[in-house]
Amino acid sequence: MTESPVREPQPIATANGLELAYPECTKGIGRVIASPSSADLIAGVRIEPLTLWPDDRGYFMEVQRIGRGLSAQFPPETTQTSTAFNYQETIKAFHYHLHQTDCWTPAMGMFQVALVDLRVGSPTFGARNTIYAGMLRPWQILIPPGVGHGYKVIGGGPALLIYATDRFYNPQDEGRIPYNHPGINYDWETQHK
Repeated sequence: MTESPVREPQPIATANGLELAYPECTKGIGRVIASPSSADLIAGVRIEPLTLWPDDRGYFMEVQRIGRGLSAQFPPETTQTSTAFNYQETIKAFHYHLHQTDCWTPAMGMFQVALVDLRVGSPTFGARNTIYAGMLRPWQILIPPGVGHGYKVIGGGPALLIYATDRFYNPQDEGRIPYNHPGINYDWETQHK
């Protein structure tokens, strides 16, 4: 079951048949995803647990293999791998792409990943997902074009995100939406339960 927008969506952008719009969501964090196979995942978003090999020196974690895993379809000649180092409590949101697919690997610290489906006509348009991933939950997250994405660094220190994209960075393909956009209405506050 997905959230439903409460009003007619406001257009954002279109490209190659992909139409994006702002949903009008009630305040909240959407569905918290506690399993990689959750039925509540936004259409096209995929999660894969990563294996850690710990020893008395720390641990080893494999991030990407060309032609395997969530990024298996990424063309080797245009795949780009990048990192984002973030200070404690930083919020970076929201971004979207019209063409680019992202494959995120939270490698250090913990992230509260926020996703919102901006794709008009998607079966999950307007749905929001919250995924807690990082050192305590080593998950890799595939984010398709048209899904707004962002995160908040949670926990007691900085965090490092490693991510691969299926094409080289192109500023014309990246859109930005304020973290507090009233249509997305994502609640970044600590959820006291």
